[in-house]
Amino acid sequence: MLSFVLFNLKFFKLIVTIWLLIFFHKILNAIFEQKHEKELREGAIVRMTDVNKRHCDVDLTLYFTRRRSGGNSRLFRKKMVDVTKDVDDLKMELDEQQEIIPTNPEQLAELKKENGNQLFKIKQYRSALPLYSEAIELCPETAAYYGNRAACYIMLNNYQEALSDSRKAVQLDNSFIKGYQRIVKCSIALGDTMTADQAMAKIVELDPTNASLNHDQRVIDILKQYEQESTKAYDKKDFRKVIYCMDRCLDQAPTCVQYKVKKAECLAFLGRYQEAQEMVNSMLHIDKGNADAIYIRGICLFYEDNIDSAVNHFQQVLRLAPDHKHAMGSYKRAKLLKRKKEEGNEAYKSCKFQEAINLYTEALSIDPLNKKTNAKLYFNRATVLARLVKLQDAVKDCTSALQLDETYLKALLRRAKCHTDLGDYEEAVRDYEKACKMDKNRETRKLLQDAKLALKKSKRKDYYKILGVERSATDDEIKKAYRKRALVHHPDRHANASDAEKKEQEKKFKEVGEAYGILSDPRKKARYDSGQDMEDFDSGMHDIDPSQVFQSFFGGSSGHGSEFNFSSGGGFPGGFTFQFG
Repeated sequence: MLSFVLFNLKFFKLIVTIWLLIFFHKILNAIFEQKHEKELREGAIVRMTDVNKRHCDVDLTLYFTRRRSGGNSRLFRKKMVDVTKDVDDLKMELDEQQEIIPTNPEQLAELKKENGNQLFKIKQYRSALPLYSEAIELCPETAAYYGNRAACYIMLNNYQEALSDSRKAVQLDNSFIKGYQRIVKCSIALGDTMTADQAMAKIVELDPTNASLNHDQRVIDILKQYEQESTKAYDKKDFRKVIYCMDRCLDQAPTCVQYKVKKAECLAFLGRYQEAQEMVNSMLHIDKGNADAIYIRGICLFYEDNIDSAVNHFQQVLRLAPDHKHAMGSYKRAKLLKRKKEEGNEAYKSCKFQEAINLYTEALSIDPLNKKTNAKLYFNRATVLARLVKLQDAVKDCTSALQLDETYLKALLRRAKCHTDLGDYEEAVRDYEKACKMDKNRETRKLLQDAKLALKKSKRKDYYKILGVERSATDDEIKKAYRKRALVHHPDRHANASDAEKKEQEKKFKEVGEAYGILSDPRKKARYDSGQDMEDFDSGMHDIDPSQVFQSFFGGSSGHGSEFNFSSGGGFPGGFTFQFG
């Protein structure tokens, strides 16, 4: 039995080993085929560079698509042998052509152009480009060669070079209509509608029925319309409208750097820095020396309160383009803003509060679009105003800071503190609740609890205020205050007043009695001071009779010639009359 098990185990291992060998063989075979395919492709391209394409019409893709061979490696290798034979034929033909290369410059230039055309047809634009350049070197006065190279540049999205070649072509041959058509195409791509209009006029003159006229003219008209609208919107600082207009222009000219730059700049002005940066990065990937793109990157840094880095970018732009007006203006604003802010901070540290306020105010006027920096300036000014106990103004500045940056926790806490100091406890609680959502630390939660307690206290009667004493008043001070207030509001003193006035004085007299009843009792006073609700005192408050409290102070006679006669009909709950002697 054991030997049988061992035999089966060995047999199983043998099967697994064979399977693994087959698997790795297939992998190695696939790697070899891919590598050989790549070598043959590259070799074929190199040979086709100097051989006229019309002599070789081999479809390489047919031989290198394994799907067509149904996964049959034997058939695949057979096809590869056929391709190798065709490539060898190309090589032989190349050798033959080398023997018949013309020495005449015109013929050689024509051969270069033809070879370039064949490469152009199979979309090998970078390989075709040097052939057209060689043809131009051989025959620099032939307009068609410049036109061919311009077409190549267009396919490579190099519209500036394409425009230059197209202009040269029509300069050599002013009837070269393809040259004018390419000028139109390049001008549209570059956002130069004026040049496009001029080229269109020439096309109309040469060929009024040209098929491209209507389409190109419609595109030019659309670009001109949205360019004009965007200029007006930019002057009005309606940056959303500018972005809309630039999107419409980019629909017609998707590679136009000028339109992309204007859109990215307005995205930065609107605080959409990530979108602006993405557009800038794509432009700089194509052209690292694009001064406009570097300027916009600087703007994004500037508006994200990274002023030092922004200044460096603006300086880089000015080195590349010394007359870049936007970069020059932004550079000056950034330097001035940084200086004013630092001067304001120094004035505050030196306790020169009014000077600090003036400097922060100047800084705020430099660039209204710089939201993050301006939010900090508003907060700084609010801090100074709070030190000067100008709490309402401090609240306004904190609100301005939060409108610019709603996540500005320091400004929110500062405003909450000002609300508390002003007695606006409901507003303070709202601000502290928002602050806790941003940062649930122990200190912020404690501030919220304190604000809620202050709000609760503010909704009760302020017995200290009713008696006109401070919270730190002694028992004697509380008694003296009661005597004074009770005499002022006693109903008999207002017997001849109107009914409304009598009710008001009766109410105040009762409140004076309540206040004394609470503040003269140590236990009730302690509970009141701790912020407990009025309901906590209900049982004690109903026991307080203001007439009894009054009588306990003054008795039947005040001792100063005044007589107090309490009866059931005195006009005050509890009934008493008050007579001055």
